Amino acid sequence: MPKKRTGLYDVIIEQIFKNHFTAGISSFDFDRDEIEKVAEKIEANLPKNVGDVVYSFRYRRALPKSIQDTASNDNEWVIEGADRAKYTFKLVKINRIVPNQNLIAIKIPDATPEIISSYALSDEQALLAKVRYNRLVDIFLGLTTYSLQNHLRTTVKRVQIEIDEIYVGIDREGCHYIIPIQAQGGKDQLSVVQTKQDISCCTDKFPNLICRALSSQFMTENLIAIFELTVQDDQIRIVDEKHYRLVPSEQISSEDMKAYRSHTSG
Repeated sequence: MPKKRTGLYDVIIEQIFKNHFTAGISSFDFDRDEIEKVAEKIEANLPKNVGDVVYSFRYRRALPKSIQDTASNDNEWVIEGADRAKYTFKLVKINRIVPNQNLIAIKIPDATPEIISSYALSDEQALLAKVRYNRLVDIFLGLTTYSLQNHLRTTVKRVQIEIDEIYVGIDREGCHYIIPIQAQGGKDQLSVVQTKQDISCCTDKFPNLICRALSSQFMTENLIAIFELTVQDDQIRIVDEKHYRLVPSEQISSEDMKAYRSHTSG
């Protein structure tokens, strides 16, 4: 009986790691051909897109425990793109971006069409749609923004990447902005690797625009955390964070409005 794909991916990536790892090393390279060789060795059927094995661990899921157990307490293994069809296992400091549970939730009148909520095929699609229809990028950044493209697949320094959605924006002085946004639904963690690549892509493809990288995450169904992120000392740092609760307009009370006015006047 064939292994489930998630289990198969674990087996393949564990074997690749085992092929290269020795105590004390902090990085090593491997290529896509090795994925096929390992799959052939264990008599497994790979998907047509062989790169999905690596993509899943870079952006969607954690590496197997057997791999992470080889890292010290304050480090973890990540997979970065090295070149076309080439990758690097790299030991880095643990860098987690998770919502601050102590922040207030700002109520926003929910402008999401009900038909969109009914037919979104994934948490990620639902999140991107709610951010777009409620103009949360504009509200968060104080800019006028427009969605340019979602699921943009491109290459940066010969490495293929995908940006969940990319916006362009303009401020009151006429400055133009490029805004990549990462979306994570459910219990998925925001990807530090993806954030670095989003920033690198926008700097490379849009050198004359100001890059402001965002990440968004469902905390609950209609409670959305949005972060502005930057890279400092090779670590992802939070520039700003806000939480927005999407509600029917009648649920925004005069007390809520008074509280919001006090925040802006302070």
